[in-house]
Amino acid sequence: MTTTDYGWDEQRGLFVHPESTPYVNGPRPLPQSLDHLEDREYASNMTVEARWPTVVRLTHTWQNVVDMGGRRYMFHYYRQALNVYDITDPTARDLVLEKRYDPDEGEFGAAAIAYNARLGAWIMVQCFEVPRTYGPDSDKYADPAVLPRLMSVPGFRGFRVYELTGPTEWKLLAEVPTGPVDPATGIHQGSGGVDTPVYDGGRYMFIAAAPDDTFVNQEFATYPYAPAQLVYDMTDPAHPELVSTWWVPGQRIGETAAYQAWSRHGNRTSWIGARVPMSVPVPLDRGGRYGYAVMGGLGLHVLDLADPSRPRVAGALELPHSWAGIEGDVVDTSRVTGRGVVFVNGGPMNEDGYEPYKDIYVVDVRDPTDPRIVATFPRPLPPPGAPYQDFVFRRGKFGPKRFGSNAHPGTADPDLTLYSFGNAGVQMFDLTDIRNPAQAGYFVPRMTDELDNPRSYLVPTESIFVEWDRRLVWAFTNSGMYLLTSPLLGEPRVAR
Repeated sequence: MTTTDYGWDEQRGLFVHPESTPYVNGPRPLPQSLDHLEDREYASNMTVEARWPTVVRLTHTWQNVVDMGGRRYMFHYYRQALNVYDITDPTARDLVLEKRYDPDEGEFGAAAIAYNARLGAWIMVQCFEVPRTYGPDSDKYADPAVLPRLMSVPGFRGFRVYELTGPTEWKLLAEVPTGPVDPATGIHQGSGGVDTPVYDGGRYMFIAAAPDDTFVNQEFATYPYAPAQLVYDMTDPAHPELVSTWWVPGQRIGETAAYQAWSRHGNRTSWIGARVPMSVPVPLDRGGRYGYAVMGGLGLHVLDLADPSRPRVAGALELPHSWAGIEGDVVDTSRVTGRGVVFVNGGPMNEDGYEPYKDIYVVDVRDPTDPRIVATFPRPLPPPGAPYQDFVFRRGKFGPKRFGSNAHPGTADPDLTLYSFGNAGVQMFDLTDIRNPAQAGYFVPRMTDELDNPRSYLVPTESIFVEWDRRLVWAFTNSGMYLLTSPLLGEPRVAR
């Protein structure tokens, strides 16, 4: 299968993805692709309890939930845009803060918010990173001037620690660059904190970051850095201390032999390094030992953190080749203690199926020295009656993005999980037979919206948030914000 030999296979009745492609910016419709945006919704085993037209930002946004004063609040944001809702009564969602940051005000960074029981305080950590850019003007391989331009963008790169004193008020405790700062220019080295930090209110915090400008062995064409994994001691949140930095050999300048030994070396497409921090399902200060770090095209690494100052690789797993797109984006560790597995997936970057499909892998980690793929989730098919044979023909991007986060309130259902799936909306999977996951339900919102943006269809559903404790699902789409329930999750635990 070549980059041009792909599409609908009439004999087998299925869509065949290409084996590999470059990253391309823009649509690549096929003969079967819709010539319009579908104004129809579909649901199976899911019910829309409420919808609001709220769109904080197209495609990806972040969410956090805090419980304060007998109320539950949701933070919904992306950089320059922040909404805070009172969701105590979820169907009567109340907007308590709407903040849009001016360019000179900075932004609201990708956050972790957790209650520190020792201090009796809610602690919020926000990450700030060098801007990510896409498109032909940012191709470092096409124009040698691009890389130094991307690396010299002004702005803070690191994380800030706050005490959350109320749902709309917080005070700064610390500001910590993740790399050195040039005293003459004020330009930071490294990427800054990538995506959200991992912090549970205990002693340790985990951040994905390239800590200096030597971490640049990055194949992806429009990004300069190959992020590593950083561990911080948060005993005093006002004075975080760096404990250790771990990376895959080859990510840094000078590690030439290791770099050239990568199976992705030279493909100019794979994302290299961390997209998110490692996930530690059992906190280290509560008896935990292992962290699970997915490092893009460098695969999944099980890290032994018995001594957090010296992370050691217990076992590693190379993921099947799948570029363009992000090969190793996120890892869900919420079933490690109960079922001995993690779920690993990448995410699509190209439109209209012009890249390998991004599977969700079930990885057996009961033996941390030998992580093994034991199953893949099924590839969702269109609902009955849909006017297309495959979701790739619905336009935009199709494939898994996020299960939400490892910080959802409550305990994840051992036999059920959900993912945002781009143009396939919210997909729910039955995990009863962990070696044979099955599609269990879905909510597929319409592709149309009220937004004045011709590209708003690109990723209709990229973010979800699951309240496992209250059996509620929130979906954030280009047609609004949805509150969903499912009989498979059980009766919602909400006081009306």
